Amino acid sequence: MTTATQAWGVTDDRAPVTPMTIERRDLRPEDVAIRVSHCGICHSDLHFAHNDWGMSLYPMVPGHEIVGTVTAVGSAVTRYREGDRVAVGCLVDSCLKCPPCSEGEEHFCVEMPTFTYSAKDRQDGSITFGGYAESLVVREEFVCRIPDGMDMARAAPLLCAGITTYSPLRQWKVKAGDKVAVAGLGGLGHMAVKLATAMGAEVTVLTTSPSKADAARAIGARDVLVSTDEAAMRSAKGRFTLIIDTIPVKHDVQPYLALLQPKGQLVIVGQIGPLPELSTFGIVFGNKALAGSQIGGIRETQEMLDFCAEHDVMPEIEVISPDQINEAWDKLSRGDTPHRFVIEMPQRT
Repeated sequence: MTTATQAWGVTDDRAPVTPMTIERRDLRPEDVAIRVSHCGICHSDLHFAHNDWGMSLYPMVPGHEIVGTVTAVGSAVTRYREGDRVAVGCLVDSCLKCPPCSEGEEHFCVEMPTFTYSAKDRQDGSITFGGYAESLVVREEFVCRIPDGMDMARAAPLLCAGITTYSPLRQWKVKAGDKVAVAGLGGLGHMAVKLATAMGAEVTVLTTSPSKADAARAIGARDVLVSTDEAAMRSAKGRFTLIIDTIPVKHDVQPYLALLQPKGQLVIVGQIGPLPELSTFGIVFGNKALAGSQIGGIRETQEMLDFCAEHDVMPEIEVISPDQINEAWDKLSRGDTPHRFVIEMPQRT
C-alpha cells in the first residue's frame, strides 16, 4: 500500500522543477512517518537533477535537508513518537551490520548506503524521493532529533551543510587558537566559518569576491583574503593549519596549498569531480595533505545538531515557497550565494 503525496521534482536532466504526485510507502515496522515543514536546497540537488555525476534516476524529487514532525511510527519503533520534531539528512538506509555501520559511520557502508533521493530502496527497489515534498517515510535509525528551541527552518540546512563542514573540523581536531581558512562563502562556506569560530579557531575566508568581506566578518571571520590578490596570497604563505575548501566547481587548489603550514591539511568538501592537473611539489614539500570529506554518520549528525543548539550556530537562510525553487536554482548556478535557500512546505490539514 502507498499514500499519494504532493512533491516537486524533475522528470529528466533538462526539465525544470514542477509539481508532481509521488507515492510514499505505508509504514514498515521500523519506519517513521514525517510531515515535512522545511527542506533546504543543496548545490548537489542541481548536480543530481542535471545528471552531472552520471548516476541520476528519474523522476526525481530532490532534497536531503529535511525537518518536520512525526505523524506516525511503525510497530518496532522505540526512539520516536507522534509529535516529535525530527530531521533527516542525506541517508535513509544502509546495511547496518558492516564495520563502518556498526561504528556509526553509515555513510561508509560497505554495501553502499541508500541516499535520500535518486537511489534504489534496499527492500523493494523503488526510487527514493527526497524532501521537496509534503511528507517522508524513513526507518528510525536514520532520523535525528531536533533540539528543543531550535528554529525548524534554520535547522534544515544543518542536515547537509552543517554536517558536511562539522565532520572535517572534528576529524582534524580543530581547537581554540587554530588558524583555519575557509575557501568560498556559499551555503557550505558560511557554515564552516560559524562552526570553526564556535570551536575557538581564528578563521579567515578565502574568496574571489572582495564584496563578501563584510558578510564574512559579520558571521565571525577574523580576516578575509582575496585569492586573486597575488601580493596578499604571498604574504599569507604558511599561515594556516587547516583549509576547508567548499568551492562547488572545478578549480585550482595549488594556490591554497601554499597557504598551509608544514603538516597542514587542505580538505575538499565542495567539488566532486576532476581537478586541474596538480603538481605534488605543493604537497611533498611541507608534508601537507590534500584530503576529502563527505558527510558524517547519524551519530555525528546528532552530535552536530546538539553542538549547534548549545553554541547558537545557525545558518543564514532565505525561506521560499515551492514555486520559487527554479528561481533559487538559477541563483545557485550563477554563483555561491552566501546563505541557504529553505523551502517552506504547504501545511495541509
